[in-house]
Amino acid sequence: MKAQTHGMATPINQSKIDLGGSLPFIVMHIFGLGAFFFDFNMTMFWLCLASYYVRMIGITAGYHRYFAHRSYKTSRMFQFILAFLAETSAQKGVLWWAAHHRHHHKHSDTDKDIHSPVTKGFWYSQVGWIMNSSTEETNWKYIQDFAKFPELRWLNKYFVVPPTLYAVTLWLIWGWAGLFWGFFFSTIVLYHGTFFINSLTHVFGRVRYRSGDESKNSLLLALITCGEGWHNNHHYYQATANQGWFWWEIDLSFYTLKLLSWAGIVWDLRLPPAHIKARTIAAEEASTVTKVA
Repeated sequence: MKAQTHGMATPINQSKIDLGGSLPFIVMHIFGLGAFFFDFNMTMFWLCLASYYVRMIGITAGYHRYFAHRSYKTSRMFQFILAFLAETSAQKGVLWWAAHHRHHHKHSDTDKDIHSPVTKGFWYSQVGWIMNSSTEETNWKYIQDFAKFPELRWLNKYFVVPPTLYAVTLWLIWGWAGLFWGFFFSTIVLYHGTFFINSLTHVFGRVRYRSGDESKNSLLLALITCGEGWHNNHHYYQATANQGWFWWEIDLSFYTLKLLSWAGIVWDLRLPPAHIKARTIAAEEASTVTKVA
């Protein structure tokens, strides 16, 4: 398979917003106005919330921690299930997502980073990058390990299939209100919950480690994104199945992976070594003071 870079090795041209190609993304947001027309009750509330968090775990435990960082192992069948679940989020293909994320880590908060708020501003890092024509294609050179699976290439190519089947299922069970609250509204919130990690966690929060970029930790964003808000931890040591490294750092995605490991569905969950966790900025500064004294 020929590697395609599509200009991704150079700074991103922020002016290349493709309104035509971004029409489904734009229309999805317009559909959000349906909140004024569809009945909202406790059933729809719980459906919307469950749809958000189940698919968020698909994104965080699937797209991110498995496909982008390979922080644990699983079977080929469950690998496909993870990819399918993640793609019900309507955030394009599994190989597209993981390849772009790997590129982000390689160039974090530099001009080449596709969605850094430090170099490109909040709006672009939140939604502008996904509407840019230069980010439309899968960057195959970053995802050759998973590109060898034909079923993943198929899902990546036909990424509209999982969200369409999911939406139809919701409609068949709960009708038009279920389709709106369980799919359209939930997906809009899911978009921005996910994209907050691109934008807000590089602007707001606390820094525990010298990660070489502007990544930060945030409890609020960790609650919104099932643990992804411990972003400074993650950028400091990327290949871990958990991003909340201490007992008080809530990480719903890792708790889910732990349960799956007990069932034998996933295994070899990679955790941060003790010496990595201990290498905080405060510890480094204390060590420097001690040496000077």
